[in-house]
Amino acid sequence: MRSPLARLNALRRWFDTADGAPAETARDDRIDWLRAAPFVAMHLACVAVIWTGTSAVAVGVAVALYAIRMFALTGFYHRYFSHRTFRTSRAVQFIFAVIGAACVQRGPLWWAAHHRHHHRHADTALDPHSPGVHGFLWSHAGWFLTPRGFRTQLDRVPDFAVYPELRWLDRYDTAVPVLLAIALFGLGTLLQHVAPGLGTTGWQMLVWGFFISTTVLFHATVTINSLAHRFGRRRFSTHDDSRNNVWLALLTFGEGWHNNHHFFPGTVRQGFRWWEVDLTFYGLWLMARLGLVSELKPVPAWVRAKMEH
Repeated sequence: MRSPLARLNALRRWFDTADGAPAETARDDRIDWLRAAPFVAMHLACVAVIWTGTSAVAVGVAVALYAIRMFALTGFYHRYFSHRTFRTSRAVQFIFAVIGAACVQRGPLWWAAHHRHHHRHADTALDPHSPGVHGFLWSHAGWFLTPRGFRTQLDRVPDFAVYPELRWLDRYDTAVPVLLAIALFGLGTLLQHVAPGLGTTGWQMLVWGFFISTTVLFHATVTINSLAHRFGRRRFSTHDDSRNNVWLALLTFGEGWHNNHHFFPGTVRQGFRWWEVDLTFYGLWLMARLGLVSELKPVPAWVRAKMEH
């Protein structure tokens, strides 16, 4: 049984992940249900749509927030913070780190640190979310709810850990999602009063724009852990079980070309063929034309040559 102080510290870590962080224990790889409570509550809150109803505005905001935040995750949390496949300014880096933090998938340092670890140990016992080793449910939505999963290993991301603003986002990773939820509720309430014909309310905007959009975004993102190592085609013979899956690529803006990515993670483009739709790459290409990012790393000639054999 946990002591009252231990429970209090766990509650505090909902808001401050550095507050009283425990030392490693034998329980490190078991789900901490107290810490996981907000994650469970986010899913349960989606059921409130039964009472809030639906409007075109609320659904449109939910879809828009899914797209914007998916791009921040795939383009910046993954291809920039985890793999450094392009360069950008500190200001743009921070803006997309904030948008990524709004996804409720922790801070950029946490995300990148775990992903770099995954690439070093993909589909081995040291990979925390290998479906072949740990099973589907654990790889999809179990591993990150453990004390080990909650920790940010800063030694894995020394290149970005030097930025205090990124460390703040990582430490107070609930700040941005809470502000987003408040803003959505406020917007819905405002629309209810100034444009009642839209049929949109604060609660409706909160449920659709935040809870439903965020929950769908989460499950779409983690299919790359749980499904893209199980279902699809293997163009390259890699040391892991990564697969290319067109449906997951469409759902995650290009991340489903996962076997490509594991074979050569050092390129900004994950769809190696022209017909492999990679919406994230197209977005980053456009940002490069606008001068917001630069030095997009291409697919090397030797990789393209290997695809011809």
